[in-house]
Amino acid sequence: IVIDPRKVGLAQIADLHLPITPGANVAMFHSMAAVIIEEGLENREFIAQRTEGFAEYAEFLKGYTPEKAVTMTGVPPELVRAAARMYATGSPSISFHGLGLTENVQGTEGIIALSNLALLTGNVGKPGTGINPLRGQNNVQGSAHMGSDPNYFTGYTPISNAEVRAKVEAFYGVKLPKERGLDAVQIVEAAEAGKLDVLWAIGYDIMQSHADIVRTQRVLENVPLVVVQDLFMNETARAIGTVFLPAAASFEKDGTFMNSERRVQRVRKAVEPQGEAVADWIPVCEVAKRMGMKGFDFKDAEEIWNEVRVLWPAGAGISYAKMEREGGIQWPCTDESHPGTVRLHSDTFTLGDRAPFSRPEQMPLQEPPTAEFPLLLVTGRTLYAYNAGTMTDRTKNLDLRPIDTLDLHPDDADSLGIADGDELRIVSAWGEAQLPARRDKRVKRGEVFATFHTPAAHVNRLLGPHRDNKVNTPAYKRTAVRLERLAAVAQPVTIGRKRKGQRNGPGNGAAAS
Repeated sequence: IVIDPRKVGLAQIADLHLPITPGANVAMFHSMAAVIIEEGLENREFIAQRTEGFAEYAEFLKGYTPEKAVTMTGVPPELVRAAARMYATGSPSISFHGLGLTENVQGTEGIIALSNLALLTGNVGKPGTGINPLRGQNNVQGSAHMGSDPNYFTGYTPISNAEVRAKVEAFYGVKLPKERGLDAVQIVEAAEAGKLDVLWAIGYDIMQSHADIVRTQRVLENVPLVVVQDLFMNETARAIGTVFLPAAASFEKDGTFMNSERRVQRVRKAVEPQGEAVADWIPVCEVAKRMGMKGFDFKDAEEIWNEVRVLWPAGAGISYAKMEREGGIQWPCTDESHPGTVRLHSDTFTLGDRAPFSRPEQMPLQEPPTAEFPLLLVTGRTLYAYNAGTMTDRTKNLDLRPIDTLDLHPDDADSLGIADGDELRIVSAWGEAQLPARRDKRVKRGEVFATFHTPAAHVNRLLGPHRDNKVNTPAYKRTAVRLERLAAVAQPVTIGRKRKGQRNGPGNGAAAS
């Protein structure tokens, strides 16, 4: 089952493709759940033993039958019913979601609604089941576990946990703030209020990746000191950087990566860093020491990891020696004799024996199409480019995907007099960008799709200030736009390597994630 506004590559080989209206994920999953209960397909034993609030949840779902929810989801009721039956009766059933689910105003609530489906059918804590986030790149999970989120300690423990706070304070001999720090969106707000003196961006090209980029650049230009630490000079360094620190790539340093299944794996240096590049931890430690801070005299990555193990009981047993002997280890792994934990939630949940059914309502979708902005823009990635293109734009991948395009359905293109390759100005309420057109039947009528890998295209200038209502993640997946044809181009846009005898045309599209 593939739920996606476009008929992406995976959807073309799927049993079912549900072409959802961007942003209607909460209603979509509620609608499937309503079918499961209506047809008696729920796992009653699991519900009775390991959940709470089912009766209220079942009553709540009566407002989300496929026939009622179609005005929100845009998906024909018969498709929703078929997907619900397949998920409920095909156990074990497993789900994977990417940024198309999370980068919405109701991103967090969409995952809550998806989790309800797993609870409803007992698809938790057993082989072949679960809710699995596909993170944007390697080691996102590991980064969060190191305490880089503004409201978590090392080990992903909330800063509100008094016991852990006391342990961390005792270990470092300092008092820690009780208030959470700022996330990426709040940092921009602080800069706008004149309350940000220094910004240190490590491996994040703000000027290429951030939403609401017109406002973001305007306010960050006023920050007195901007340090950019990355593999290559990026758009942030060029636009607002004060100091650039060259960083080593993953093949040039030792350390660990943690993946989505909680597996911690060793990363070993294969080649020496080039030029003045060093591992990311070295500049951080050198600056800390020059600021008079103690505890930053590490000699290598293993020493840093051993400090992490002291502060994170669930990872205490994952030593370098154990990883050398046994390969990647899944936490919890409390000591070196522990084998690691293959599955979570087999008997209990992190917060207790029972998980509650939550009942978030589907909110009205932001930026509905209007006469001024009649089309709905969705942004995303392609197979051939890695996020902002900081790395992949320096590889042969660029031959496969040389430039971003604005993909639109041929019927919409015909009504607007747009041919393949025509240069377009895309205008939203927040900014404008310029891209060549690409006619693509995988895109629904009334919607357009663009990637954001080409710096000169400025696609993120189209995006506004909307964000997830729980965790502030920018809402990249829904923006109302209009198109203005600037110039006709005779040569169609070709993306992907051509096979012998294959002509240029809209069918040669890159799959997007």
